[in-house]
Amino acid sequence: MKTLKDLFLDELAERYDSEQRIVKALPKLIKAATCPQLQAALQNHLVETQGQVATLKEVFTSIGVKAKGKKCKSMTGLLAAGEAAASDFKDSPAINAAIISARQKAEHYEIAAYGCLHEWADLLGYGEAADLLEEILLAEKEADEKLTILARTGDNEMAVISD
Repeated sequence: MKTLKDLFLDELAERYDSEQRIVKALPKLIKAATCPQLQAALQNHLVETQGQVATLKEVFTSIGVKAKGKKCKSMTGLLAAGEAAASDFKDSPAINAAIISARQKAEHYEIAAYGCLHEWADLLGYGEAADLLEEILLAEKEADEKLTILARTGDNEMAVISD
């Protein structure tokens, strides 16, 4: 019978894989973006995501498990959709809005996943892991908020104005 610990370890392995995939995907979106503020936000998130990979290694260590990834089909799909949007809107005034939308979909998924992991770590008595996962959760929420601000301060309006 599978336990909450099994679920926790599976989800943790998927987050580890996902963050590594995001590190590979973000440079393409940075290059595709035409808004300097969006490029900077994505670059900052790339650096944060690289740190999150290291933090996830700490989570594994804190619970006495070797860090390993497990392919996350959901994140793989979200990243593929983001790449497709960047390609489909390459020469469009809506490119930045498309990139923001793609990133927010991924951020919302990550917020849900890290929220669960944080709670499960707490329930399982993994205090240090819970603290580390909460740090990542807060960073994901902050990244989402930054994208919302960018969308509201011009990128979505530029897409409309150019129609």
